[in-house]
Amino acid sequence: MNANWHVKCFLCDMCKKELADTGFIRSAGRALCHECNAKVKADKLGKYVCHKCHGIIDDQPLKFRGEVYHPYHFNCTTCGVELDANAREVRSRPGLAANDTNELYCLRCHDKMGIPICGACRRPIEERVVTALGKHWHVEHFVCAKCEKPFFGHRHYERKGLAYCETHYHQLFGNLCFVCNQVIAGDVFTAMNKAWCVHHFACSVCDQKMNQKTKFYEYDLKPVCKKCYEKFPQELRRRLRRQHEATPRKSPS
Repeated sequence: MNANWHVKCFLCDMCKKELADTGFIRSAGRALCHECNAKVKADKLGKYVCHKCHGIIDDQPLKFRGEVYHPYHFNCTTCGVELDANAREVRSRPGLAANDTNELYCLRCHDKMGIPICGACRRPIEERVVTALGKHWHVEHFVCAKCEKPFFGHRHYERKGLAYCETHYHQLFGNLCFVCNQVIAGDVFTAMNKAWCVHHFACSVCDQKMNQKTKFYEYDLKPVCKKCYEKFPQELRRRLRRQHEATPRKSPS
């Protein structure tokens, strides 16, 4: 590097490991150990570096105990076959630290163990399982298709192979009150192709509350009570009456 160094001062620019006995590679004016240099090259290529051999992984990596590897460094715990990126990591003895007990299995041997696979991350589910939409899920991976928040045991609604929380299901497919824009949890009053909370259905002129027994008319796409309607000009009332008789009113459901 065109300079003199104490042995303890000549360090990898990234990981700070001493380089005098291990050798180094000069990269963009920096001294890097072989492992860090491989990481820099992999980052430029958008690839992973194997945690065991420190070589660049050209194909799909195998993730094991929080690190990534070339799959061919491992064999199935049961049958001994060389593994590929589809291998499954399983905690062999519950109750102990995961990194001390995890083992790898080929896909065939794993399927024989009957351990469910998460429909979201495609990893084994070793603890609590959520079964919905014809699949199994980690609790934290079973989420609303709209807001992506986990249900954590709360009620969900299914439509066309997707799950939704109550708010977004009703927002997308159900009834929102025309006045308060909130999900209508109780009885629904529907009229003029709109929905109201029963206590929000009122005359658009005088704001008097109305119910299923109240006679009303449609004016400018809004409901008008009989008292306000009778104050309208005769010709307007005649036209509104014809429209009202042609469109039957719906009762609460």
